[in-house]
Amino acid sequence: MFALVESGSITKFLNGNKGITLNDLQYPRAIYTLWTEAERNAIGIYSIVYDDTNKKDEQWYINTNQSYAFANGKVKATYGSATAKAHADANFTAEDEENGLGTEGELAARGLKYNLIQTVKAQAAGELSKTDWYITRKTEKSTAIPSAITTHRNLVRSRQAAMETSITNASDTPALETLYTYTTDSDGVHSRPLAEIPTL
Repeated sequence: MFALVESGSITKFLNGNKGITLNDLQYPRAIYTLWTEAERNAIGIYSIVYDDTNKKDEQWYINTNQSYAFANGKVKATYGSATAKAHADANFTAEDEENGLGTEGELAARGLKYNLIQTVKAQAAGELSKTDWYITRKTEKSTAIPSAITTHRNLVRSRQAAMETSITNASDTPALETLYTYTTDSDGVHSRPLAEIPTL
């Protein structure tokens, strides 16, 4: 992306897919690919420099729209401070009820914790469903369930419980993000504090 700067202010954004007329002079589309940055700057066209310093993972945060500014011979696009998504459920307030938005004390919106726990439940259920046929066979045919299968199913359930507890106990959104952040140890093992639902 490019910006047209006139008298020190950004007046137009350009995507570089067509030519432009400036001061009665027609410039071809090629100026965006064949001209140097300095040559474009000389006629007031600047490449936009994107600064993602304040941009955060959208799974956990709500980012602002980018703002654009021209300074020191550059056009920069920057983000403002991101807002953490609510980690806990929120209920309607008395003010909400007065404004007709809902009944005070009733659930208004689910937080990250609820949604993350539902995902863990679904993952565990999906893994257990792979071996449910052993349970059905045991019921219908009295065929013993292999000990390895029983051990695995117990591990899935205990891991699910531990993961849900970790999510529930997270104090805020950054703490939740930490649970899901993968790191690699000196042995090259890639893992996260929350761990994973074990699979066969």
